[in-house]
Parts: sequence; C-alpha cells; structure tokens
Amino acid sequence: MRGLMMDVPLTVRMLLDRAEALFGDREIVSRRPNRSVHRTDLGTVVGRSRRLAAALQGLGIERGDRVATLAWNHHQHLEAYLGVPSMGAVLHTLNLRLHPDDLLYIINHAGDRVLLVDEVLLPLLASIPDLESKTKVEHIVVMSQAETSIDDARPRADGYLDYEQMLAAAPADFEAPAIDELDAATMCYTSGTTGRPKGVVYSHRSTLLHALAVSLPDSLAIGEHTVCLPVVPMFHVNAWGLPYACTMAGAKQVFPGPHMDAASICELLASERVTLTGGVPTIWMGILEHLDGGEPGYDLSAIEMMAVGGAAVPEAVIAAFEQRHGLRVVHAWGMTETSPLGTVSNLGPRHAELSADEVMSLRSRQGRMVPLVEVRARSDDGAVPWDASTMGELEVRGPCVAGAYYDDDSQADRFTEDGWFRTGDIVTIDPEGYIRIEDRSKDVIKSGGEWISSIALENAIMAHPSVEEAAVIPVAHPRWQERPLAVIVPASAEPAIEIDELREFLAPHFASWWLPDAVEAVEEIPRTSTGKFLKSALRERFRDYELTDS
Repeated sequence: MRGLMMDVPLTVRMLLDRAEALFGDREIVSRRPNRSVHRTDLGTVVGRSRRLAAALQGLGIERGDRVATLAWNHHQHLEAYLGVPSMGAVLHTLNLRLHPDDLLYIINHAGDRVLLVDEVLLPLLASIPDLESKTKVEHIVVMSQAETSIDDARPRADGYLDYEQMLAAAPADFEAPAIDELDAATMCYTSGTTGRPKGVVYSHRSTLLHALAVSLPDSLAIGEHTVCLPVVPMFHVNAWGLPYACTMAGAKQVFPGPHMDAASICELLASERVTLTGGVPTIWMGILEHLDGGEPGYDLSAIEMMAVGGAAVPEAVIAAFEQRHGLRVVHAWGMTETSPLGTVSNLGPRHAELSADEVMSLRSRQGRMVPLVEVRARSDDGAVPWDASTMGELEVRGPCVAGAYYDDDSQADRFTEDGWFRTGDIVTIDPEGYIRIEDRSKDVIKSGGEWISSIALENAIMAHPSVEEAAVIPVAHPRWQERPLAVIVPASAEPAIEIDELREFLAPHFASWWLPDAVEAVEEIPRTSTGKFLKSALRERFRDYELTDS
C-alpha cells in the first residue's frame, strides 16, 4: 500500500515563493568594496532573482546549463543563488582563492556557459589563462557593487555584460519552467588537496532537505528571529547552506562582501545585532585576538551561536571566547560531499549535571549527526564500537550526501558497495553519538602499529602560551615506522618552545608514546584555499627529517 500524499517536487523555487509571500520586508545587508553598507529587502532580492532568470534565458541558457559565479558574499550573489536554479540552470560557485590554473580546470570540467564576476575580481579573472579560448564560457557578466541599480546601469566599455543593465532589460514577470526535484540545482568543487578538485552536484531535493535540517533547533536554530552573518564564503560549499536556510525561514541576512578582516566582521556583528554566524577556525582565532586587544569595544551581546567548522578548533579557543567575551562557539562538521552540514555539537538537558571539564570535552567534539544523516565508523576489522576510544574511518549516507563525483570515475573507491561515502576522517564516537575527528586518514600517525591523532596533539599544543599555531605530522623512524613531529609558529615575542618543555606540557594529557619526538619552529604554516593546514606541504618539507632510535 502506498501513501496518498501529493507528489509536489521539492525545488529551490519553493523558497522564492515562500519568501515573497511571507518575508518580503526582511532586510538584506551587504558591505560594498568601498566599505559602505547596502540595504535592501528579501522581496526585492526575489524579484531581481526572477529578472536574472529571465535574462539568462534570454542569453540562451537552458535547463541543466551551468552558470558560474566568481564573487564575494553580497545580495547579488544571493540573487544568483535563487535565480539560477529556479530557471532550471545549475549554479556553480567558483572558489576565488584557488590558483588560476585550477580555476581554468574547474570552469572547463564543469562546462560553464555564463560567468558572473564581481567587478573587484576582474584582475583575478584576467589571470585565468585562455579562459575564452579553452572553455565553453560564452558570456561574462560583471556585478558592480558601486552605487548603481537597474535604473541607471549602462553598457561597459570592456565589452562584458553589465549585471544591472541585463536585469533592467529583463521582464519582471518571468515564468519559470517545470523542474524535477532530482534535477541539479548547484555544484561545488572540493579544494583539491588530494589531486584535482572534484565536482559535487546538489539536487533541488537535497538543497531543500539540507535547508530544513540546518534550520532545526538542535542544528543551527534558524527562524524569523535569526540575524545571520555567514563569514564562510558563498563560494565555499554554498556558505554551508545558510543562504537557502535563511531565505526559507525569513531570517535577516548580513553579508560582509570582500572585507573579511576581524575588525570589519566585528563591526557588522555589533551594528546589525547578529545572532548567528559561522566560519572556519582561522577566522575565529583572528577575531579572538582582535577582541582580546580590547579597543574598540563591541557590543556582541546579541550573538547566540558562533558555528565553527572546516577544521577542529582547540578547546582553549572555545573556552577563551566564553570566559573572556561571553560568546558561545559551537563545533560543527561537514564536507563538500555532505552539502555540507553533517554534525553539530549542541548539548541537551541531560548534560546539565556534567562538570565544566566534561561539558568542554563534549563541546570540543564535532557533535552528533543532524537529521537525515547516518554515520558509522569502520576499520580494517569491521565496524567500530561507539566507545569514545576506538578509532575508525567515518562513513556517512543520506539524501544530502553525494553518491558520486561529477564526470570522475577515479574516486569510485570513496563510495562503498552498500551505499556509504567514505569521508577519509578518522574518528571516535561516544555512546551518545558525539563524534570526535581524530585525524584525516592521510594525516594520522601510525607508530608501531598504533594510531596517534595529530589533531588532538595540535589542539593541546596550541594551548601553550608560547605557541601561536601548531601542526603535527609524521616523520620516518627506524624502529616505529612513524613518529610525531610538532611544527609550531611561536607566539609573538616568545622564544620557540623546546622539545623537553613541550613533552612535559603534554604529558598529563596523553600516553607517553603519543608525545612528539621533536619540534621545529617555522614562520607560518601553509594553508589550503579554505584555511585548513596544508600538511602535504609540511610532509614534503620535512620528508628527509631524521629521528634516531632512542
């Protein structure tokens, strides 16, 4: 017997219709390149997104065609988020922090036909080699964040299309074609730390379901009351799905534009009374340093949650925000392949009786799975128990998890025969389902047949006052195969920590065989385009590092 419910497709256009009907007056705020603040409302954004859809259709864009964006976080980018999928095309956000050669590869591999680019990013566009001769890009549309609108736009001297002029010429009563909920809505590429970037294609259905999962009270709790500032870029995994969730819920959205420095972010957090924000650990560590400076003061009392993801954040940083500034940092985990939100480390009423140390231990974990995501951990011996100590590779599945990469069969082993995605993260899971990322499979240190978590060591090392940043990598050992090497950036005006002092500092927290055998000071730790430590570069730098059998 089958159910008798209506078969209504879940599409991005449902978000537009709901936003227009219920939340047209909700404010959308963007900081321009000149630092001025642009204010509009969600109803205007939805109307402009329909004009964008009509304009793209006028350029010959059809169902399934890819429309790329090379842009910061602002209202025009939100219009593309809504308008491109609603007319059946596929929004493809380009990571502007990638090398131009990688951007050329991604544009070509995705088959982008139109490219929407910020005017301030035209120099980056010019650096992409052979863009017009080696790709399918037919139209380049420039989005200016100057004081222009569809009423006063004019042709560009460089021959590119002008975004505002294009919208001005488009009809306002665009009728969108029928869309299947399994059609592609958006696509993003991984950052390519293990080879060429890989394309992940999100369906309309997965985008809607992810927006619902993100919004739930025990996820990121997004509703009409929310004022959301996504520090995470809109070119990185759809800004964690926040623009779609906030549009669906009618939240006020605040976009920082190209000004991602700590002072600019703090100014917007305070002036717009932001309640929810999210970003990677490097952003929050910079903001913590800025707030610790004391001047100028900011009223951040409206903030209810600062979500952090992309890499593990040290317990010391979580504690510092709470103890010194009264701000709640909440760990989350996800990947491009998971849309991306997979887990959130919220605590429940059952944890009210825990000690402060126990609470911090839970909050430093990546959290429990959000609804619609299933998790398991496996080792060479099979399923790993949820005992908070046994390590295994995290595998996930669900309607918002990728089932394959776009036009790439080389990664087929990332997908198991029984339908799970192998994340490459080595984890432990406690009996309540709280996950702790112990390492990446390629970064975990295998010493004498046992695993050592580089992330756990890094977080502990960064709690030392003489250490600004730390990365731990494996180096060859004649007896144990691999041993940990601590690579540290000394804190300002502090001498580099010596190995004996470091081992003594770590000894109360780890088994003796986990402790690093050596420490090396560097000026900076290389990072990926998304702010994660680029340990492959460190492994290459120290690949001939010699340890003695002692």
